[in-house]
Amino acid sequence: MWRYLLLSMFLFVNVNTHYLYKTKWFEVPLDHFGLGRKETFKIKYLENEDYWNKNEYGPIFFYTGNEGQIEAFANYTGFMWEIAAEYQAKIVFAEHRYYGESKPFGNKSLEKEYIGYLTSAQALADYADLINYLQNNEIKPRYPVIAFGGSYGGMLAAYIRIKYPHLVAGSIAASAPIHMFPGMTKCDLFNRIVTASFKRNLYCSENIQKSWHLIRSYSSSVNGSEYLHKTLNLCGASNATDINSLIEYLESAYVTLAMVNYPFASSFLTPLPAQPVAVVCQYLNQNLANESLLEGIAKVIDVYANYGKKTKQCVDYKEGDNYQNLDAGGWDFQACTEMVMPVCSTGQNDMFEASPWNFTKFSEDCYKKYNVYPRENMARLEYGGDLLQAASNIVFSYGLLDPWTAGGFISSVSDSVDVILIADAAHHLDLMPSSPDDQSPVKDAREKHKQHISKWIDSFRARNKHVVT
Repeated sequence: MWRYLLLSMFLFVNVNTHYLYKTKWFEVPLDHFGLGRKETFKIKYLENEDYWNKNEYGPIFFYTGNEGQIEAFANYTGFMWEIAAEYQAKIVFAEHRYYGESKPFGNKSLEKEYIGYLTSAQALADYADLINYLQNNEIKPRYPVIAFGGSYGGMLAAYIRIKYPHLVAGSIAASAPIHMFPGMTKCDLFNRIVTASFKRNLYCSENIQKSWHLIRSYSSSVNGSEYLHKTLNLCGASNATDINSLIEYLESAYVTLAMVNYPFASSFLTPLPAQPVAVVCQYLNQNLANESLLEGIAKVIDVYANYGKKTKQCVDYKEGDNYQNLDAGGWDFQACTEMVMPVCSTGQNDMFEASPWNFTKFSEDCYKKYNVYPRENMARLEYGGDLLQAASNIVFSYGLLDPWTAGGFISSVSDSVDVILIADAAHHLDLMPSSPDDQSPVKDAREKHKQHISKWIDSFRARNKHVVT
């Protein structure tokens, strides 16, 4: 069952960053909200106090970990590290339950009978308990806490400010698809934004759109299927029944290329060059057909699957989005329960095959896999979707090249819920380590983040009469 992961969080930038932290563990209840189970388990968190001015009420920068190993976030959320000294801040990266090593039932955690305690609300309650612990369980907290997060982590950063405003002074929520839920956003907008990145290159999206029918046509015969496998360098014997897996692999590749369309080389699941969309589109920059088009698609796949590798490897397309760098197996369950994010394509306003959103089929697939049915309105009712007029001290930032901006805001909600749109930026570029290739829009976004952070810290200190001398 193929879904879009909020893969943003697993971006590895080719920057020589060596951030130092201590690995610690914190005990949390298995169930924060029920009275029937008393079990506990430990979540991992990473901590650095090198810059922290503890005696003068230095802030705590708290990353709300999302669907993966927390080390990935700590090592590549450079913005937090780069401003920590300026603010004399303590840095904490908290791992989300059921991901990385924070698994309540060990290797059995993702099995049907054990996975039911994987929810955003339980994770936020974990973080609330941890923040309270970091504040020494004081009734009046001493240290202003600023939450940071990107993508699903950005949603959590916003949600923790909404749900626990007494614990978090403000939140930077980057690339958070906060209202990408049923009935709130057109389901085809995501793929339209993906297509827009490829449309910037002459003929590229048109050739991709033509390729779907051509690939299916070749796969329908033995000779054609063998040609596809050889030309596209696919692993395993040719098999016409595997065509849907190949189509899904290609769709995922194009989405990933759009998400990580950064001005510098990066390693997001697989190493990619700077401006990866432009790089792959150079092989599709004229009107192609038949074998010439398939040869162009083969070069696109080679960049995506083999860039930077010394030995060319065959493409294991049947793996789908089971990426080796991700420990994100639990996301499928969250998508099947509370994080229902409809994505569709029309084949007219985008470069993909027509694929309507079918909630009935989606629900049936979820039940087959987990014995659960999705609650399509759960996230909206729990957190408000885009109805955040009562919220405060949150900044949402979105790159205009990022397909997840489909579930974001285009204007500020109120005086204290701000929105920053970043031109020519892909997925949460503003949280990543600074680079010589950064353009002024992302630099400006980071400066605006700092202005908000300073205001939130000053307000917290004034409210709590904590005066730094």
